[in-house]
Amino acid sequence: MDTLSNVNKKREDEVISQDVGFTSKVPLKKPDISGEVSVKYVPDVNKRWFVLRVTYGRERKAYDFIMNDHTEAYLPMCYVQKIYNGKKKRILTSLLPNFLFVYATPEKVEKYVKQTPELHYLTYYYNHFKVGEFGKNPPLTVGYNEMMNFIRVTSLNNEHVRLVESQHCHYKSGDKVRIVDGDFAGVEGKVARVAGQQRVVIELPGVCLVATAYIPTAFIKPIPSVSEK
Repeated sequence: MDTLSNVNKKREDEVISQDVGFTSKVPLKKPDISGEVSVKYVPDVNKRWFVLRVTYGRERKAYDFIMNDHTEAYLPMCYVQKIYNGKKKRILTSLLPNFLFVYATPEKVEKYVKQTPELHYLTYYYNHFKVGEFGKNPPLTVGYNEMMNFIRVTSLNNEHVRLVESQHCHYKSGDKVRIVDGDFAGVEGKVARVAGQQRVVIELPGVCLVATAYIPTAFIKPIPSVSEK
């Protein structure tokens, strides 16, 4: 699964630009793109990054509730162009409609999903590639490093960053690289040609693929494989 099922659907009466600018709705310090850990998302062995589904476009409402409850969450946003009465307007909206990322213990997330009436519209998004103890799909979680990589890219307000499908990514080698200079310094992914430009594609497993803006070859360094270290 390259992307969530509703990522690329266009809504009625709107035109989504080919390139969308991303911005983070995290009110505190953004992740440090130099590679250092953000003050906000300090690693905690008891916490996981849960992918949650929110019905009827209420992801911002859920985000505000959870943040006000002193739990860490991330809601990536993007700009789209909508047409109203024949005029184009640039609107800030959710990058992944109806989805929210929450960094908390399993117990805390269970409380939000099943025991909080104010969040009755919040549910788990399940991992359809795994089967749990009772033969059911477990809630989808994303690794800490992968999530930090995703936040680094999507919290930059760069109009050339885009969601992509795997069939549109022409990978050069498949080897992982790290960007060492420019706005995307610290981002790790794979070099690919997307929309005629050299970019670095990062994967949020089970969720989506995101491509950076154009990256010069001089800004890219290969990450040695385990056998090479």
